[in-house]
Amino acid sequence: MASLWVPLYRRELSDITSSHYFHSQSSGQSMDPYTAAAPPTDEWEMEIDAIESPPPPPLLKEPPKIRRLDESVVNRIAAGEVIQRPVSAIKELVENSLDANSTSINVVVKDGGLKLIQVSDDGHGIRSIKSMGFRGEALASMTYVAHVTVTTITKGQLHGYRVSYRDGIMENEPKACAAVKGTQIMVENLFYNMAARRKTLQNSADDYTKIVDLLSRFSIHHTNLSFSCRKHGAARADVHTVATSSSLDAIRSVYGVSVARNLMKVEASDDDPSSSIFEMNGFISNASYSAKKITM
Repeated sequence: MASLWVPLYRRELSDITSSHYFHSQSSGQSMDPYTAAAPPTDEWEMEIDAIESPPPPPLLKEPPKIRRLDESVVNRIAAGEVIQRPVSAIKELVENSLDANSTSINVVVKDGGLKLIQVSDDGHGIRSIKSMGFRGEALASMTYVAHVTVTTITKGQLHGYRVSYRDGIMENEPKACAAVKGTQIMVENLFYNMAARRKTLQNSADDYTKIVDLLSRFSIHHTNLSFSCRKHGAARADVHTVATSSSLDAIRSVYGVSVARNLMKVEASDDDPSSSIFEMNGFISNASYSAKKITM
């Protein structure tokens, strides 16, 4: 009885001669252990390639590219930093009216300023409306986050001009129109193209309270002007002051008689009044005053 040896092939060529063999009993002629179970030539060449050829290096991913934002996106981001909420827009517009030497400033607000902000004054008007006539970036910023309409007339003109802006672009050429002395600026649909910002400003009552407080402070510090602030469609104004020479009268018209009667005037300045380096004056409540609100 002849013995049949079947080699157990390993992956390394150097181990073939020292491979272990299985021994089995069989009849017939003995077989050469190197040819008894030789693998096919193609498979054997694949084994050799796998041993001799190192694995290819991993493909390096191309790093993401930095892309320049569209100009409109850049302008909206910048505008959102300048105009953060309706009260900041009104502050900028009122300051523009003060720069125009106005004596009367009227503010109308709808839905806390998100749907409508209208600021009218009797100042000297905007002389260069075609170039937008902006004194600063605030009004220009509003045109990127709202629909802005400017109506103005300057001294000596027979009629005024009106122009609208959207996304920072003038929609049409200025058109002649009837107008009263000064400038009227309408800001509609504030943050219409900034959904996340608009979503955080849904509490219109809270925003309107901030607006009333802002106009109240303006009216006390600028007693030579008249101010009014009301909600759109309301017959009665929530802030209504007339020009006066007395700060106490302005406080009385804003906060009421009970507050004004419990205030004391305070003044302080340098030892040398002629130097005019430091001067302070204001009002402070006396010991009889009691209220939830600490400051005005």
